[in-house]
Amino acid sequence: MPNLLRLHARGGAASLFALANLTAALCAVPALGQEPIKIGFSMALTGPLAPNGKQALLGMKIWEEETNAKGGLLGRPVKLIYYDDQSQPSTVPGIYTKLIDVDKADLVVGGYATNMVAPAMPVIIQKKKTFISLFALDVNSEFNYPNYFAVLPTGPKTKPSFTEGFFQIALQQSPKPQTLALTAEDAEFSRNACEGARENAKQFGVKIVYDKSFPPGTTDLSPIVRAMQAANPELVIVCSYPLSSVGMVLAINEANFKPKMIGGAMVGLQATVFKSKLGPKLNGIVNYETWVPSEKMMAPAAEFFKTYQARAGAEGVDPLGYYLGGWGYAYISVLGEAVAGAKSIEDAKIADYLRKATFKTIMGEWSYGPGGEWTKSGMMQVQYHDIKEGAGLETWRGMSYQTVLTPPEFKTGEVIYPYEKAK
Repeated sequence: MPNLLRLHARGGAASLFALANLTAALCAVPALGQEPIKIGFSMALTGPLAPNGKQALLGMKIWEEETNAKGGLLGRPVKLIYYDDQSQPSTVPGIYTKLIDVDKADLVVGGYATNMVAPAMPVIIQKKKTFISLFALDVNSEFNYPNYFAVLPTGPKTKPSFTEGFFQIALQQSPKPQTLALTAEDAEFSRNACEGARENAKQFGVKIVYDKSFPPGTTDLSPIVRAMQAANPELVIVCSYPLSSVGMVLAINEANFKPKMIGGAMVGLQATVFKSKLGPKLNGIVNYETWVPSEKMMAPAAEFFKTYQARAGAEGVDPLGYYLGGWGYAYISVLGEAVAGAKSIEDAKIADYLRKATFKTIMGEWSYGPGGEWTKSGMMQVQYHDIKEGAGLETWRGMSYQTVLTPPEFKTGEVIYPYEKAK
């Protein structure tokens, strides 16, 4: 009898343990029937910004799935609602009006890129929504909206941050370069970045000998390259979006243009598809970056990228996701943390939390200052080098082909100067 009692006791304890585990598991899943928290946004899924926009979306989907597996937010599941803005600014106001008025999105976040975030702002302000943007350069300087928050590591010196490191590297050389050519695609981001480059040129005492813009969609950039070549600058800064960045690199190589340093603020060179297209033509270019897979920076993001890369093929997105995949996950996770911290989906309460908190994400740590910009810059300048014809995915996966030059805390090596030495 005592043995039987002990058996029943053991069985009862096991049953209680199993029941406790089941209860815990059920509590971790958002309650059935609970209305989801709807988060709306536009995203570039077609058009020239799509290689980056699709990365960001996969990062956001991974966050959505992980969040729901852990119990959602405030005990409710989360649901992403999004539309393709086709990389066209004109589509954006209508998308956000629909998200808020028709889809009844509880919260909204920005799409990818300055050119897509800026046209959303009038709708956001009118509807009094809190707005976290993804890689939008100094958009809020035009609006001064108190509930705007950027996810872009520019720091308080927004426009100059994209090229400040470029100038710092150049002015460390001997003899110091004295002349600069600037060219910018006539679009919101590139105008802003080029304005910042002018500020840097003034600060660092470099003379601008060429400064002209070109229309978006320009297919032949060789006349611009030849005009810069004729001005004979020692430094060249290009501010451009993906297709123009690719076209500029091709034109520079075709013209055999060899200033002392060239690059600066060229969007697109960070994406695997464009690296593969350009290959060794990238050698020597010094350009901005926001994150690289160095040992130090990869440590908090390793699990995410393992998940992302396992799914990238089936999703038809950038196979590595280093430029926007991790940032897509990080910026939506900041919204999630703010909802949890504020214990509310009310926009004003979320904005108040965002202003006060420090966020530790897979892509780094930041807090917000005036205008919803970061209190400290994390922008980098990297140089491409030693890229061989036919370089494949394993090359782009690591650091063998790129050196971080600035800032000092992320530096991995020295610049190859002048540019032609890296060719």
